[in-house]
Amino acid sequence: MDLTGDLSSQLGTPSVDAQEVSKILNDVSSMDAKTLWTSLKEFIVDYAPKLLVAFIALIIGIILIRLLMSFMRKTFTRSRLDPALHKFMLSMLRVALYIVLGITVVGLLGVPITSLITLLGVFGLAVSLAVKDSLSNLAGGISVLFTKPFSLGDYVSIGGNEGTIKEIRLNYTILKTYDNKQIHIPNGDVAKAQIVNFTGAPTRRLDLEFSIGYEDDMDQAKEVISNIVSKHPLALKDPEPVVRVIRHGDSAIVIGCRVWVNTPDYWNLNYDLLEEVKRQFDQKGITIPYNQMEVHITKNQE
Repeated sequence: MDLTGDLSSQLGTPSVDAQEVSKILNDVSSMDAKTLWTSLKEFIVDYAPKLLVAFIALIIGIILIRLLMSFMRKTFTRSRLDPALHKFMLSMLRVALYIVLGITVVGLLGVPITSLITLLGVFGLAVSLAVKDSLSNLAGGISVLFTKPFSLGDYVSIGGNEGTIKEIRLNYTILKTYDNKQIHIPNGDVAKAQIVNFTGAPTRRLDLEFSIGYEDDMDQAKEVISNIVSKHPLALKDPEPVVRVIRHGDSAIVIGCRVWVNTPDYWNLNYDLLEEVKRQFDQKGITIPYNQMEVHITKNQE
């Protein structure tokens, strides 16, 4: 059977591709079974050892990666790292190990790995440029989880946003405000922002100011405030509370009260002292003045 003639009759004047196809078909048709078997044996002899070695390396590599991941998972569990960071680090380690294993297997097959590594590098650069903002937030999340400027449940101020830490993700930190709003702050901004942690320490100092009139008894007012503080169960005795005059205002004498309290009791003590001092001042006849201005009018005498 003349395959070349049939192909030429269908294509007309054969192009270069058609001529190559015709040559291949003629070569295949001219081969006998013995020649094909010889070529197949040569292929097996040349590549079978490489395929076997690559397959064995792949199986051993997978087993080693699983053992290593199990070991690292137990190590992270016993470490002091934030649990939110465990899954991310394990995922990154798994991906890196499988990439190394894949490159190793390809190299064992006789494929030049230099070009492959270059291609992976270019691909990685392109991806990183496309998701640079997400990578910035990811890096910020890792920094937050490692440095731990706050923990879940802490009341903080981040860049002017105040609230309780509800969740720390790798990309975002979620604040819950007192009026039950949720604020999602990118961790890239968190890492660069000024952070004030109000509940990071077990105790806090409560600073209050009380104003009395210039005509009132200053020592009596100080004694009233000191008695209220000393009798309150939430006020700590050590460090010792301080009640002193701190300023002569325009319309009043300002008495400062500095008292230490356990952090969870901060606001309860704050409200209790404000209410009780006002109540006691009223009973003792001590005034809490408001801003006043005296205006003197004089007539020009001609």
